Amino acid sequence: MDGLGRRVLVTAFDGWNDAGEAASAAVNLLRAQNEYEPVFSVDPELYFDYQYTRPQIGTDGEGRRAISWPEATLLRPAKAIRGTQLYVLTGVEPARAWQAFANEFIDVALREDITGFVALGSMMSDVPHTRPISIFAGSDNEQLRTDLSLERSTYEGPVGILSVLGAAADAAGIPSASLWASVPHYVAGHTPSPKATLALLDRLEDLTGAQIPRGELATESAAWEASIDAAAADDEEMTEYIRQLETTRDTWDSPDASGDAIAREFERYLRRDGDGPSKPGREEPPRR
Repeated sequence: MDGLGRRVLVTAFDGWNDAGEAASAAVNLLRAQNEYEPVFSVDPELYFDYQYTRPQIGTDGEGRRAISWPEATLLRPAKAIRGTQLYVLTGVEPARAWQAFANEFIDVALREDITGFVALGSMMSDVPHTRPISIFAGSDNEQLRTDLSLERSTYEGPVGILSVLGAAADAAGIPSASLWASVPHYVAGHTPSPKATLALLDRLEDLTGAQIPRGELATESAAWEASIDAAAADDEEMTEYIRQLETTRDTWDSPDASGDAIAREFERYLRRDGDGPSKPGREEPPRR
């Protein structure tokens, strides 16, 4: 906890980094359970493509028609508290000028004396909904990895705005970490995943020491899992596919599993993979 300090900026964005809306829902719950005030928002004209992220029209509190534009905003807790304070940075992933976008927010974070940065993301993965949600907790900061028992990602490839912001934070002297939830791909594109949101918040609390209310997430998670069970019960192919995922996960999690045993089970899984249902959105490694 000392590694991140007592003013921690928690970040999540809608879009590519947010399978099953798990990460954005976690930040939204933080905002709903605590009182925040805006510190800074970017100029949407500079960073968003309105043909990709359309403005929305609706009726405001006074009954007038109004347009709301895509945004990204940093918020601070409205009241000072003892212990760790969680600031929030959230919005829509920008379409352009990512380096300038990141630099704007890191400049604000430095003015706010932010001491640590945590990115929340979620990715579609070949995992079963019936098992605990896996969270990859990583950092490129060696001291944080030592202090908080984090991993160092070996992923190489395309990244999202979370990685860009994390790199900018590290470069500015703000230690950064990332939490990635693995969301079952066969539901990630169709419904929010409260079980993944709950797992992210549990790990965030462990990482920061902040007390984080969970609201109704436990009940919503149980209902989410039960609804998938009910849908799979009417589909023999899906039931068998989920059973295969469970077997693979249980093999990997077994304390008695050797590296050779895990490799053999993984090879068996890959061989029968072609017989399963179509699975868009194969697992992608953590971006941090």
